[in-house]
Amino acid sequence: MARVLVTNDDGVHAPGILALATALAEAGHHVTVVAPLDDRSGSGAALGPGHASGLRVERLSLDGLHEVPVFGLDGPPGMCVMAAHLGAFGERPEIIASGINLGGNTGRSILFSGTVGAALAAANFGLRGIAVSQSLGDPWQIGTGAAFGVGAVAWALERPTGSVLNVNVPNLDLADVRGVRSGRLAPFGVVRTVFEGEIDGRLVLTLRETDDELDTDTDTMLVNAGYVSVNALVGPRAVDEAGAVDALAGLVS
Repeated sequence: MARVLVTNDDGVHAPGILALATALAEAGHHVTVVAPLDDRSGSGAALGPGHASGLRVERLSLDGLHEVPVFGLDGPPGMCVMAAHLGAFGERPEIIASGINLGGNTGRSILFSGTVGAALAAANFGLRGIAVSQSLGDPWQIGTGAAFGVGAVAWALERPTGSVLNVNVPNLDLADVRGVRSGRLAPFGVVRTVFEGEIDGRLVLTLRETDDELDTDTDTMLVNAGYVSVNALVGPRAVDEAGAVDALAGLVS
């Protein structure tokens, strides 16, 4: 069994992190929970400020996880991963499990997701990472997302370090899931940001569900159709761009 750091971007007290950490502990993994003290959704892989002044950390407890160390950190999930990588919470983890996010993380907007960002940060530090998100509903069938989270960790542990898997789960009972597919990233996810205007010097931005037609083989539509969508991801990487070299070389005398 592996040393697993569980984090998220919804905050350490969000229901998804409890479900994922519980399932991984029951599977026999050595689990440590380190997550933001508050909601840091949309933070991507950011580290945030605090390097100079220090970061507030609180030792906490979560229902039913009496043997699992739980920490709340005053920073985004990317910083939680970095601090764990540096040994702030004991022995360096072997894998980062991020989630279960309250709502899907599909499409190219995963660039902004703190849930996915934590998994990408793991790869950046030479770890493996998985991100699990689940569509919302009433009731929220969180046991389904937890089951696929355990399965994703098992898959990633057999992969090279630096591997990242993004998992999106429909809000269905496990028996009702239609299957698992790997779809193309949609142009956007299940919601889009809309600019409403300016009020008293503040920009008003809201999230609205998308009603645009998407291709059926995209990750967003696969989840809407009752499938679990999985995508292996890679972080930033350089590519050759001779044109840029030539264009800027002229500035050097």
